[in-house]
Formats: sequence, structure tokens, C-alpha cells
Amino acid sequence: MTQDDKQARIALVTGAGSGIGRACSLALAEAGWQVVLAGRRLEALQKTAAAASHPANCLPVAADVSRPEEVRALFERVEADYGRLDLLFNNAGLFVPSVPIDELPVEQWRTSVDVNLTGSFLCAQAAFRLMKKQSPRGGRIINNGSISAHAPRPNSAPYTATKHAITGLTKSLSLDGRAFDIACGQLDIGNALTDMARPMTQGVRQANGQMAVEPTMDLKQVADALLCMASMPLSANVQFMTVMATAMPFVGRG
Repeated sequence: MTQDDKQARIALVTGAGSGIGRACSLALAEAGWQVVLAGRRLEALQKTAAAASHPANCLPVAADVSRPEEVRALFERVEADYGRLDLLFNNAGLFVPSVPIDELPVEQWRTSVDVNLTGSFLCAQAAFRLMKKQSPRGGRIINNGSISAHAPRPNSAPYTATKHAITGLTKSLSLDGRAFDIACGQLDIGNALTDMARPMTQGVRQANGQMAVEPTMDLKQVADALLCMASMPLSANVQFMTVMATAMPFVGRG
């Protein structure tokens, strides 16, 4: 690593192997950040790095954010390689099958909580530890909240509950980070065209029980929003930002 690398801003993106995580990682790398790509599948992370215009700006590290020991190893790697962390994008998350709540296996509920909520907590906790002691002190945490942090879809209790909880986590981190120059905000994303969102172009169930095609937006708009939040000086913070397909049924949903 060169001296210039050491002076670069260091970002860690979870869920960087596909979709929103990949798009945001590539945008950060293009903007000159050194980006640690975290996710469960090393091969997918390597594909993200290979897609960067400067692959050397990306460091793939396999880690399951729901496992404390793997999160600990991930942040030890960040500290060992770069000595600091300027940005954590808590993006890793998953959906469980959409079924009526009385048919939902508790194991699927726990999986959703473990990844979507506990994983974000574990990474934020590790980021706090590093950001408090590094010099210069401080950094920024951005949580992927989702539109589901505001309004549910039918049969989505696990995902919706975890995303509402992310909002509480964001507020707590924002408050607790003040004394240590740690800023925390939340990016709520609606209908970005990822593989997971592609069924929306065919039709998804609405609150009234009907099926309807929903508009989507390009992932570039999500990456641009993240870059906007990440580029703020630590003296300023975007607390909450919603970026969505303009005509999606969110305002007035139901």
C-alpha cells in the first residue's frame, strides 16, 4: 500500500457482492475511496472488485455479518490494512419468503433479525470502537433502512420489523456518536432495480390484495445518493434520505 493509499478515505460496504452494495462500492471506488468489500461469498466480492475502474481500490473480505467472530475479524483486517475507517455502509440484508405471519417459521424470523438487524448492530459497534480511537477521530455510518422502514408490504413482518428497528438504531448511533465525531444517517431506498426487485416489473401484491407492476429506478441513483451523504464533512449529517422511483406506490401506499 502506498502513502497515497494511506491518506485515502476508507469505506467498508457490507453486502457488496451484488445489487445496491455492488453499485455503491463501485461508485465509492470511482470517487477515490479505498473500499473494503464485505459479504458472505468471496467470489461475488471479487467480481465486484473486477468491475471497478481501479480494482486496486477494492479489498474483498468474506464475512457473515450475523456472526460476531467474523465481524471482529473483518474490522481487525480493516485496521491492520488501513489503520482507520471513514465510512461504514451497513447494507447487508435479506428477505425471507412472503407468507402470512401465522405460517412463518420462527427460524426465518430469526434469520431476518440476525442478518438485517444484529448484523448492522455488530458492524456499527465495531466501527464505533475503531472510529473512537483512530486519529483523526470520527467517521460516518450510513444504514440502509429501506422504504420498509416506513411502510410495510403484505406478509412482510420480518423484513419490515427489522427495518423499523434500523431507524431506532440509526437514531441511537447518531446520538451516541456526537461526542466522538461519529455521524450516522439512514438511506431509505425504494424500488431500485436489483435482481431481488425485478419481480416488481412483472407485478407484486399490493395492500388491497391486487397484483400490480411497480416503477423502478436505476441503481446509479442509489449510488449517487450514498455519495452525497458520504461526502459531507463530519460537522454536517444527512440524518435521513429517501430515494425512490418517483411513481412507486409509497406515498399513499395502501
